[in-house]
Amino acid sequence: MFTGIIETLGTVTDLFSEQGNLHLTIDSGLAHELKIDQSIAHNGICLTVVAIADGLHTVTAIEETLNKTNLSRLQVGDKVNLERCMRMNDRLDGHIVQGHVDQTAVCIAYRELDGSWEYTFEYDPLAGNVTVEKGSVCVNGVSLTVVNSVQNTFSVAIIPYTYEHTNLQQVREGSVVNLEFDVIGKYVARLMQR
Repeated sequence: MFTGIIETLGTVTDLFSEQGNLHLTIDSGLAHELKIDQSIAHNGICLTVVAIADGLHTVTAIEETLNKTNLSRLQVGDKVNLERCMRMNDRLDGHIVQGHVDQTAVCIAYRELDGSWEYTFEYDPLAGNVTVEKGSVCVNGVSLTVVNSVQNTFSVAIIPYTYEHTNLQQVREGSVVNLEFDVIGKYVARLMQR
């Protein structure tokens, strides 16, 4: 379980394909605090630490994960948002995030405003996911508030701190991002479909 509050940015230092899996090695200030078999979110995707050495940690993404996320698009040098799982006695500063990406979306508009940034994303509505005005959504692991929600697009407004401390600063029109829709909203939507 995560909150969508990014702890730090990591840098991809190595990508190694093995059968249908992709092993990602990440350089970050968190590596010395991690343990083998620990869960950590990478761009909002819950992955298990499989190796730690020299300030680097390695995780493995299986084919299912690669098909549903933007991990297969990563290159050496790319920045990834990192968040360790939450402790049960901590504050929930963002919203309840499972680390299970529902689908990807494409940035269709990017605007730099006076002191903030606005992004608009389009996603495939056939997956049955929805956003709600002023509800929560997780974009590349970042907990954000939805604005301008319509059938298969929504916008988010980014404050300077979030822009500077996440990889959203690299997102432009055409960028593919990971989406995790609000878990409560997903259950309500499924109940309504019945």
